[in-house]
Amino acid sequence: MPFSVDRNRLMKELEDLGRFNRTPGEGVTRFSYSPEDRMAREYLLSIFASIGLKVSVDGAGNMRARLEGSDPDAPAVLSGSHIDTVLHGGCYDGAVGTLGAVEAVRSIVESALPHRHPIEIVVFSEEEGSNFGSTLSGSKALVGKYSLEDMENLKDPGGKSMAEMARDAGYAPETMADFLLRPGDIKAMVELHVEQSVVLESMGVPVGIVEAVAGIRAVEIRMKGTANHAGATPMTLRRDPLAAAAHIMTQIETLARGSGTGTTVATVGKIACFPNVSNIIPGEIRFSVEIRDVKPAGIKTVLDGISFIAPAIAASRNISLEIIPVSDSDPVLLDEGIASLSEECAAKRGIPCVRMNSGAVHDACMLAPIAATGMIFIPSRGGRSHVPEEYSDPDDIEKGVSLLAEVLYQLAG
Repeated sequence: MPFSVDRNRLMKELEDLGRFNRTPGEGVTRFSYSPEDRMAREYLLSIFASIGLKVSVDGAGNMRARLEGSDPDAPAVLSGSHIDTVLHGGCYDGAVGTLGAVEAVRSIVESALPHRHPIEIVVFSEEEGSNFGSTLSGSKALVGKYSLEDMENLKDPGGKSMAEMARDAGYAPETMADFLLRPGDIKAMVELHVEQSVVLESMGVPVGIVEAVAGIRAVEIRMKGTANHAGATPMTLRRDPLAAAAHIMTQIETLARGSGTGTTVATVGKIACFPNVSNIIPGEIRFSVEIRDVKPAGIKTVLDGISFIAPAIAASRNISLEIIPVSDSDPVLLDEGIASLSEECAAKRGIPCVRMNSGAVHDACMLAPIAATGMIFIPSRGGRSHVPEEYSDPDDIEKGVSLLAEVLYQLAG
């Protein structure tokens, strides 16, 4: 018998959660460890209590709310997401996965059907990286990828560390080792999330079953020439790093399109020009390059291409060049067994679905090395995310949560 998902209850809770917001009328701003975050967590605690879940909170602020199974010693099945946002973000990113997990677990409780494994709702801290510029910080701490020393070294623009901020919020980062998840501690993790792109909407499909999450390689390119008068310097005598950078940027786009994998994307998203004055030839340019692909070969092809093309372009214009590594994360393959189970459960419920990849990283990626991990996507209208206009249709949310409940119950056995 299908689990009964209460769409009206879920949508009201999404609306309620969105009220814990530093910038009303200008999207949702709720950073981890902030007063808004504390109030949102208190709201979630009241929901957990109403369901009868046992709650634990670790030293980074990750919350876990546990529904016991018939075998309390069996490894738990996890589901959840995050409730922190970017500056002027939306009501759905993270929140759908968090409250969707709540509604899925609540529907299992209300069904009174037995299950062996415990089921836990997890609410990760600092997924967005809005405080410290490092994404997935809470889930990294939960799996031991970030130590207490890392939490002390991660600092916001004002110099306040993640550890200090966690302490101020009432957590004890010194105890983080007592909460670490290791291989065998959990049976599975399934995260529901809004897609943050246009693939599902363009296909008219309400649910995506995620097979892989893209790896990311980021570099900064710095180029120096000679700042000079824009009117008095002949074109033949210029050392203009911005003109050279523009040439490199178009080549990066060409490299990504021709990588051969069909799944490579490359983005120049941040540019700094000095002195940035309209009547002065720039003397220096810095720009970011971020390359993503679910296949390592695609990332390597673009990086190799940049390493060959950029120096040649710079040399042809007598410009100095540096390529500085910024970050590097490998693609994550999600569990085929959970993907197949999700497809079977979707068919059982008459929910159309499609296999797909994720270009965005998620907390589930951190758990994939230690347990079978899967993800379920629902469409984002217009592909918009991290903006006030972020929106997912209630019908799609209901389908995604209904599928999540079925998958969690099957995994909990």
